[in-house]
Amino acid sequence: MIIIEEKLISEEILDEAFVCNLNACKGACCVEGDEGAFLEESELAELERVYPVVKEYITDAGRLAVEQQGYHITNSDGELKTPLVNNGPCAYVYYEEGTALCGIEKAYRDGKIDWMKPVSCHLYPIRITKVGDYDALNYERWDICSPACSYGASLQVPVYRFVKDALVRKYGESFYEALDATYAYRKGQD
Repeated sequence: MIIIEEKLISEEILDEAFVCNLNACKGACCVEGDEGAFLEESELAELERVYPVVKEYITDAGRLAVEQQGYHITNSDGELKTPLVNNGPCAYVYYEEGTALCGIEKAYRDGKIDWMKPVSCHLYPIRITKVGDYDALNYERWDICSPACSYGASLQVPVYRFVKDALVRKYGESFYEALDATYAYRKGQD
């Protein structure tokens, strides 16, 4: 573990490679799994605020799921999550040429809203958990992302660089610069 600005960081974030390969996975991370994406308390108001625009981007089934379940759900562990469509895709998904994509992000990229998407989605494959008062950043391995691992390795892009914008969004530029300097130092030691 590495500690930067009171964040506990798994060395795998620096050592492992990752670049999403949507041509191979077809957005499986938005469709597979037992629960929706993690949400932060502060994101609940954002979801409610942008939903009137976002609902035009998602599927009919997604709109129905949000109408029935709400903008978010709370799981049995008390964690805030996005709702799912019939225990399958995230309610905020839409499809383009057979690939699952985020309707929230599409609305953002189209300039219709000013909030990109939940930070947990933006940070993926990094997952944040709490260890006491600290955020612990870990690399989450999932077999559906093996094409992203191979692609990242071929491009020589470590996980933390793939999610640079998300890390800056969450923790600021100085945190990212310290992480990048740590990576450079470690590479110099090899």
